[in-house]
Amino acid sequence: MIQEKLRILLCEDDENFGVLLQEYLNTKGFDCDLQPDGDSGYRAFVRNTYDVCLLDIMMPRKDGFQLAEEIRELNSEVPIIFLTAKQQKDDVIRGFKLGADDYLTKPFSMEELIYRIESIMRRIRGGKRKVTNLYKIGDFILDTQKQLLIHGNTETKLTTKENELLGLLAQNANHILERQYALKSIWVDDNYFNARSMDVYITKLRKLLQDDPNVAIINVHGKGYKLIIPNVDAE
Repeated sequence: MIQEKLRILLCEDDENFGVLLQEYLNTKGFDCDLQPDGDSGYRAFVRNTYDVCLLDIMMPRKDGFQLAEEIRELNSEVPIIFLTAKQQKDDVIRGFKLGADDYLTKPFSMEELIYRIESIMRRIRGGKRKVTNLYKIGDFILDTQKQLLIHGNTETKLTTKENELLGLLAQNANHILERQYALKSIWVDDNYFNARSMDVYITKLRKLLQDDPNVAIINVHGKGYKLIIPNVDAE
């Protein structure tokens, strides 16, 4: 569990659900501020400092997409999680393009929401969200801008998904990359077929990295993957 008391902005127009979720989060050690619409949510964000924003998409006065866009203009780093009854892929893609870190489709498990929040905060506080194009992976260099994996004089051109997945693993080197986060970040939908596709890409990446015996991608049962590389502090 996260030790610090995080402050959460919850924007939800369903009063019953909003109050229920607010009370649940408060009992779990968070400080949750409930706002009933996008306008009041924006005003609250301007006045206060929040660690996480939970935004319903369908709200009066200002929807979650517009609110997220305005929040991003003020703060490019604060994590945003969308709470939505919508399941259309276009809405999910739009949310990620606006800078969302995650989304949950209603109805969802409140325990899962806690897990998502903690997962995001671990990545942030682990200092693994620094933006860079170059990652040292043992004897390899990953250039995410050029989509190249460099080993000595050998350059391997990566596919877009190989590049994105290895980039996420490198950002979280020696820490767990949660499976669902990787799926939703790269494939958008965490369905069975995309999950199997990611497994195939993990296998491909292992083969690409096999020339350095000190580098490995391991499975963490029930959680995700961990890229093991030397000279980086372990979790």
